[in-house]
Amino acid sequence: MRLQFLGSGDAFGSGGRFNTCFHLERAEHGNVLVDCGASSMVAIRKWGVEPNGISTVLVSHLHGDHFAGLPFFLLDAQLVSRRTAPLLLAGPPGFEERLMVVMEAMFAGSTKSTRKFDLQIRELALHERIEANGLAVTPYLMKHFSGAPSYALRIETEGKVLTYSGDTEWVDELIPAGRGADLFICEAYFFDKVMKYHIDYSTLARRLPEIGAKRTIVTHMSAELLARQSEIALEAAHDGMVVEF
Repeated sequence: MRLQFLGSGDAFGSGGRFNTCFHLERAEHGNVLVDCGASSMVAIRKWGVEPNGISTVLVSHLHGDHFAGLPFFLLDAQLVSRRTAPLLLAGPPGFEERLMVVMEAMFAGSTKSTRKFDLQIRELALHERIEANGLAVTPYLMKHFSGAPSYALRIETEGKVLTYSGDTEWVDELIPAGRGADLFICEAYFFDKVMKYHIDYSTLARRLPEIGAKRTIVTHMSAELLARQSEIALEAAHDGMVVEF
């Protein structure tokens, strides 16, 4: 399985990085985007990803640096990439309504445009495992205010398990979400400063044995943590990074 970090940054462009967006390549059923932050269409072009090869977009939570690239992605599909293949978008409760609001705010009339591809929007219920497009995804509740539930996503596909924390302070739900995962991608915002809604590297490193993931990569780092990367023992994501798992 091949995953590329198209964007590994936070909401503020720390380190000159793109907003969160991961591209998961699969042998069948099309590729997957995990989150699609506001800068994701730029990142897709930069790293040479074919938008029409993406069959599924999974969204962890409804903050702009995690889902506000979708209006651009959908307009590109309609006007530039000339998409004809079906597209599935899945996110937390409230996802469809929030997406429509953002699309209309950014590109008035875009929600009513006729498309030449089938667009399906699904909202993920807590702990409910759904299967679609050759993958299964189970959401776990995180602690991160976004006006809707914020999720960690446990994704099963082609015999592998990928867990992504989304944004959150430490919660025990991370343990079943990431248990035994082949790859656990987790935000680590500060080095050891404990704050609401975001996990720090030191807390994550201390709790990782309870999760037991086979491989862990940290992402969504603040400028403070980026400046201290030499002090951390875990793998750290960067834009364009490719991992095989």
